[in-house]
Amino acid sequence: MTSALAVARPLTVGPHTVDPPVVLAPMAGITNVAFRRLCREHGGGLFVSEMITTRALVERNEKTMKLITFGEGEQPRSIQLYGVDPDVVGRAVEMVVQEDLADHIDLNFGCPVPKVTRRGGGSALPFRRRLFAAIVSRAVRATAGTSVPVTVKLRIGIDDDHITFRDAGRAAEDAGVAAVALHGRTAVQFYGGRANWEPIAELASSLSVPVLGNGDIWEADDAVRMVRETGCAGVVVGRGCLGRPWLFADLAAAFAGRPERVRPRLGEVAVTMRRHAELLAEWKGEAWGLPDFRKHVAWYLKGYPAGSALRRELAMVSTLAELDDLLARLDPSAPFPTTEIGEPRGRTTGARRVVLPDGWLDDPDAMTAPTDAELDVSGG
Repeated sequence: MTSALAVARPLTVGPHTVDPPVVLAPMAGITNVAFRRLCREHGGGLFVSEMITTRALVERNEKTMKLITFGEGEQPRSIQLYGVDPDVVGRAVEMVVQEDLADHIDLNFGCPVPKVTRRGGGSALPFRRRLFAAIVSRAVRATAGTSVPVTVKLRIGIDDDHITFRDAGRAAEDAGVAAVALHGRTAVQFYGGRANWEPIAELASSLSVPVLGNGDIWEADDAVRMVRETGCAGVVVGRGCLGRPWLFADLAAAFAGRPERVRPRLGEVAVTMRRHAELLAEWKGEAWGLPDFRKHVAWYLKGYPAGSALRRELAMVSTLAELDDLLARLDPSAPFPTTEIGEPRGRTTGARRVVLPDGWLDDPDAMTAPTDAELDVSGG
């Protein structure tokens, strides 16, 4: 195996060095403080919070303030913000800086879910190029004189007829962002089909700031291949680590040019599951943590022989003691399911109509967003 060091150097995001050059993508209901710690225990990178809505932040919404919790020793503290109003976004960034809430801010312009795009946010917003530029510029100005870098996350566009990544990437660079991440899908593709890495290569060759690639990184070798093929400075990993936090160990090995990969037997998976549930319980107590853990069970057990009855029981677990009893019923010697290597994980919803505000595509230079566009809750 050719050393990955020839194509992947440590990633620089403002004053922060990210080595290996890997970023955990914000995922609603997933990338909370417990999951981020679990991933960090396996390997290095930049681990981003769930999406935080700027309006909810400036209004100090109770749920939102809990979502921006960071663990002891979590550095750099990375937060993703969503907003559609330059002033509200600016005030949220000022709050983050003045109250020392995070060390890095990422702006979400990639989310394709209807409740975001129907308000002109996420992957819909870069089409309104002047509004996009105003939001990013306002955020960067709010960090002036500080060590807090601002980055942006984009998609290729709304659909094949409304490609936005080129203009958005240049505007973000002109505004002073520290890096740009590009998911190789349009909003209409949602999470289906195959990601197109060619726009990632195009953006990486046209911008002077680091460009990160996102899309279809199911294995560590996919990440190395993306860097080689596109020239991007690093990768953003989302669904590939669901039920597999050890992917970050594989990524560290791959980017160091080492061949070893983690292929855990079911007993090792059970230990990781127990650790995940324990971290969630430490954060918010068993009454909240164990029900939240349930969503991860199917991902952890994907491809392993566990039996439908035991899977159902694990997906209804309520206490750590109950979890321990159920995990003890798994066959610890069951080998890693090699059939799952390279297979998609998480949501794979294919092409769907992008829900947009009325008249959103009429004028790309319009500076307005719907009056109810600023979501008042966080988490995606």
